Amino acid sequence: MPVGRALISGSPYLGVYVRSTEGLSILPPNAPPALERQVRELLGTATARTTVQGTEVVGAMVAMNSHGAVVAEGIDPDEQSELGSVVPVTCISSRLNAMGNNVLANDSGALVHPEFSDAATQAIARALGVPARRGTIAGLGTVGMAGVATNRGVVVHPRATESEAHELERLLQVPVHRSTANFGVPIVGACLVANSRGLLVGRPTTPVEIVHLQEGFGILD
Repeated sequence: MPVGRALISGSPYLGVYVRSTEGLSILPPNAPPALERQVRELLGTATARTTVQGTEVVGAMVAMNSHGAVVAEGIDPDEQSELGSVVPVTCISSRLNAMGNNVLANDSGALVHPEFSDAATQAIARALGVPARRGTIAGLGTVGMAGVATNRGVVVHPRATESEAHELERLLQVPVHRSTANFGVPIVGACLVANSRGLLVGRPTTPVEIVHLQEGFGILD
């Protein structure tokens, strides 16, 4: 089954620490080797390790798809070089510096925090090679924590509205599914990492939640 459960440093919030696309997963330096093996096996990606702005919460700080990655200005040059060795990196000028929290993207589109400026939104679109639009999920601007997008589906906060879901489907060109993870946590983007091949969730995630997530990402057995 292309689904696994894990913790990182005792935390079930894998999406805060890890960022994955179809071909690449970025992990923090402190990620245990067993977790890196799970990521490689379940998601079928290459892996790389780095901090971003000196922090281990890479998933919160980096947004990316198969075309590129975006981080906030202020990233250490060594970190930028390390990340840039595996994916094209663009630094975005914005007070919203946690790009992984504030951008939800796949290889077709990107939904971004409504407080991003026109210039920042356009820069994100260029960096990721997709159309970008401002919006919310369940009224939350932190769309990267309120949802997880792959090239087969988007799973979002259970209180996402119909209009939000419709906009997401148009922008990302995949179906939208609502679910929780980690035993009832609605901010699914903080709880898991996924791509078109597999899914890695926090250990508290229930079997019922896993079924919903598999449906949402189109990775049923």
